[in-house]
Amino acid sequence: MAKVDDAELLEVDGRMVRVSSPAKPYFTRGVQLTKLDIVRYFLAVAPGALRGIVDRPVVLKRFVNGAEAEPFYQKRAPSDLPEWMRTVTLSFPSGRTAEEVVVDDAAGLAWIVNLGCMELHPHPVRTGDLDHPDELRVDLDPQPGVVWTDVRAVAMEVKALLDELGLVAWPKTSGSRGIHINVRIEPRWSFVEVRRAALALARAVEKRCSLASSKWWKEERHGVFLDYNQNAKDRTTCSAYSVRPLPDARVSTPLRWDEVMTCDPADFTVLTMPDRFAKIGDPHAAMNEHAGVLDALLEMAARDEAEGVGDAPWPPHFRKMEGEPARVQPSKSRSSAVKKKITKAEGEDVDPAAAPVGKKGRRQSSMPLIVIAQSSDKAAAEAGLERWKQEHPDAAALLAPDDVLVDRMRGSAYVWYRIRVNLRHVPEASRPAQGVPDPDDDPTRAWRDSKEQPS
Repeated sequence: MAKVDDAELLEVDGRMVRVSSPAKPYFTRGVQLTKLDIVRYFLAVAPGALRGIVDRPVVLKRFVNGAEAEPFYQKRAPSDLPEWMRTVTLSFPSGRTAEEVVVDDAAGLAWIVNLGCMELHPHPVRTGDLDHPDELRVDLDPQPGVVWTDVRAVAMEVKALLDELGLVAWPKTSGSRGIHINVRIEPRWSFVEVRRAALALARAVEKRCSLASSKWWKEERHGVFLDYNQNAKDRTTCSAYSVRPLPDARVSTPLRWDEVMTCDPADFTVLTMPDRFAKIGDPHAAMNEHAGVLDALLEMAARDEAEGVGDAPWPPHFRKMEGEPARVQPSKSRSSAVKKKITKAEGEDVDPAAAPVGKKGRRQSSMPLIVIAQSSDKAAAEAGLERWKQEHPDAAALLAPDDVLVDRMRGSAYVWYRIRVNLRHVPEASRPAQGVPDPDDDPTRAWRDSKEQPS
């Protein structure tokens, strides 16, 4: 290792990788770690970390100011890409394309970590076939108030079902509160088909386990949500050995199945993982040797559809898909009386989906949801929630943990947070009215206002 100005030069597998600002603090609120510490961590677990990203397009989630500041997503490869790294052209649901980075070795891994990429976000495809995923991803997302033992119970139910279907499942902690279960598959099915299989899996687990939910809308979920939409094209989840922005520098850790019911995610951190990796290696080392088929899951999906259980909502940035139900949250659903277009007094036809809340015959709220705060700063939004609770202590005391909905809204180059509360447990006469959110920083407002202006 050589020092050059405010940088360190690391020799990694015969290549020189420049680590800029190596002493820059990346974690300070719990453990104390610098950028160079994070690079060295990834090099210590490189064989495992590479298993999830090699030969795949990677979205760069960049924590350029460390784990305690907001990251940003970068799809396009930086202009200063080393000559020994490559890219691949990936297309998106919007019709746009981008040259995304592909990591082939430990030097490439160190290079993207130097950009601030602590969370590794690979697409579920290989560069030789960008249209057919080779991985089914089961993302177990616990809702507020759900305990770790419930997440583990749902994970074991997923394993039991996959075992019955002849699919080999590989569990890992998410690095936060959830569990990810990955299944290598033969690259024979489209993104639409893989997502359809994931939806069938989610619904089947929901039927077998009361702790599980396949409902897309947060206000309908309970327990542990199986996020089938993580299998839609252009969606990514953090891969194995990623570092999450928590004060203890927790790591998304591959597990053996016999560890799932006894492990504590807090045990797996940047400080502990290198030693674990050195002692036991990568529990998912044989993952690529067990590619399965989706025939049984797709047969389950076909049975659901034959019984009238069709598609479920897609992510908001996708075009309306064939067979998809109305993409409107249940709290804003409309009665059957307004299935047809509503006619204004002036005689103009109006799409009922654009109807405002509360007008006679138009969209009615089926759940008492109000927006409390919206901001690009999560801490600021959470502070707004605390101010609302102090202002309305009687209502706040009646809220269940899953009545507070924290929505992480992701745009093309930004992330912002919206906090809503469901007042279903508050007597109607005592429910606080919708006020101006505090703070009220919605980065999409200018865009939406421009869309509403007459052309």
